[in-house]
Amino acid sequence: MKNILFVASEATPFAKTGGLADVAGSLPKAIDKEYFDVRVIMPKYGCLKQSEKLEYIGNFQMSFDWREMYVGLFRAVYDGVTYYFIDDEELFNTQFLYSDDTRFEIRRFAFFSKAALSALETLQFRPDVIHCHDWQSGLVPVYLNEMFQDNPFYQGIKTVMTIHNLKFQGRWNLDETKSITGLPKRCFYSGALEYYNDANLLKGGLVYSDAITTVSPSYAEEIQNPFYGEGLDGLLRLRRNDLRGILNGIDTDVFDPANDPYIPFAFDVKNFRKEKILNKTALQEELGLPVDKKAMMIGIVSRLTDQKGFDLIARVMEEILATDNVQFVILGTGESRYEDMFRYFDYQYHDKCSAHITYSEELSHKIYAASDAFLMPSLFEPCGLSQMMSLRYGTLPIVRETGGLRDSVQPYNEYTKEGTGFSFANYNAHEMMNTIRYAEQIYYDHKRDWNKIVEQAMKVDFSWKTSALKYQEMYDWLTSGQ
Repeated sequence: MKNILFVASEATPFAKTGGLADVAGSLPKAIDKEYFDVRVIMPKYGCLKQSEKLEYIGNFQMSFDWREMYVGLFRAVYDGVTYYFIDDEELFNTQFLYSDDTRFEIRRFAFFSKAALSALETLQFRPDVIHCHDWQSGLVPVYLNEMFQDNPFYQGIKTVMTIHNLKFQGRWNLDETKSITGLPKRCFYSGALEYYNDANLLKGGLVYSDAITTVSPSYAEEIQNPFYGEGLDGLLRLRRNDLRGILNGIDTDVFDPANDPYIPFAFDVKNFRKEKILNKTALQEELGLPVDKKAMMIGIVSRLTDQKGFDLIARVMEEILATDNVQFVILGTGESRYEDMFRYFDYQYHDKCSAHITYSEELSHKIYAASDAFLMPSLFEPCGLSQMMSLRYGTLPIVRETGGLRDSVQPYNEYTKEGTGFSFANYNAHEMMNTIRYAEQIYYDHKRDWNKIVEQAMKVDFSWKTSALKYQEMYDWLTSGQ
């Protein structure tokens, strides 16, 4: 039995802002429990869900930021996985997971990284591998190598650093970070945490970890190039032999059109031709759109940021709405310019566009189930989960060929009839629009072919089983002594 510890700033069902939480909450369940004991450690936020499940374990004092600080420990078991929680009222008793105060964020997650390591002896759990996720746990490999190696308990522990989105790196003033963390001076040079006269916590994790992963094979290749590398492409090229891309999965129990409590009409690959369309007409009625089972509905469920390709949509959306026989349903929040853009389209073309500037788990499931196509024209996409969810519901993705979108959506080939969606290569608004219109053409003029693509899409397995095997293989490799 090998022990694996996930160190993450969020994990479902306790706290979530994005795909990181889905991975930290779903992947441990999928790993073979006969050979691996996988546990998760995360902060105990004030806004934690399922908090009634937590039990107090104990506490200790830890030296941090020039003083002794309290570290509380809690535990919960959910879906057969043990979760530990780091408690500190000053840093984590918040009604948010993250803030815009960068110094506060650096301080609280540096504390979290050191506390997660310091807690292991108290928890009497010695991991063979510590699996760190994003910059918030980037200092774990640094602390482990620089401050814990005198203790035999920690010797021989291997570390993995997973990049969920390279854009977010945890950068702050070099001298202040040195003072806050208490790490030795040798850590703050260009070969370690120093990055253009700042400290970079993710860079520290990438330098000190034994292996690096990211969340799709294509993204692992892309981030070794300057356009996608966010200034760290040189380091990633240097460590390319230790870097691998493993495509994320989705929780197929939660996203299951045959057993989804959020959708009015259950369906599967055998009966979707009759039942899926009922979800569309029900959603049209609920949202005040014209009830027309023949109209092509395109869904968008997303954070409204420039990463997601909304500049392309801004360029051609009005032309599409003015001329094409389509309906758009949008759900999400984010940058005000994109929120206002969709509010405008909703107001101006209310019979064709229904925008909901909020987040609703129920409505997101209804959009996946009801839509005919799902638009995701990302500038970059480390993995993306929405396209996998839409495929599961027979809603064909229209995506740009980048990162995990390229790895998970097979473009339709009208000659061989193979494919699970539609894609375009360049970050170009009219190329996107042409792809949308090509999808419209197949939908309206070749309905039998469209249904065949839907069938192929619903049969693709995006469960965590395949990905879990690849992570298990990596854990075995790390602990084999090679």
